[in-house]
Amino acid sequence: MRWLFILFFGLWGSIAAAGEPLDADAFDALTRGKTFYYGEDGQPYGAEEYLDGRRVRWSFLDGRCMEGHWYEADGMICFVYEDTPEPHCWVFEQDDGGLNARFMGQSGATELFEMQQTRQPLQCEGPEVGV
Repeated sequence: MRWLFILFFGLWGSIAAAGEPLDADAFDALTRGKTFYYGEDGQPYGAEEYLDGRRVRWSFLDGRCMEGHWYEADGMICFVYEDTPEPHCWVFEQDDGGLNARFMGQSGATELFEMQQTRQPLQCEGPEVGV
């Protein structure tokens, strides 16, 4: 039993210590194959599905999804989406409450927290079809 405790906490420590920013490897290990639902100020904000190859799918929970990818730059995790060419960079930390993200842009501070995570994919509407 003791070896399970050591193994678990040894692996957890390799992900990142609580409150320390996650690097690319730790972020990928924590998120890949999952969908995280994020909140801001106690309200739902959006969800991101983390796919293989550092690809992502984001939704503001309105049924529409944006495809993108992420990369690490200067200790941040940066996202680029199909309709937004400039990167959106965040500092991600893991604590007892889950994953937290702090936006590092010029438009003001946005702090998101994990509300839920699942292995279920995002539910996205199909492409809009005009008449």
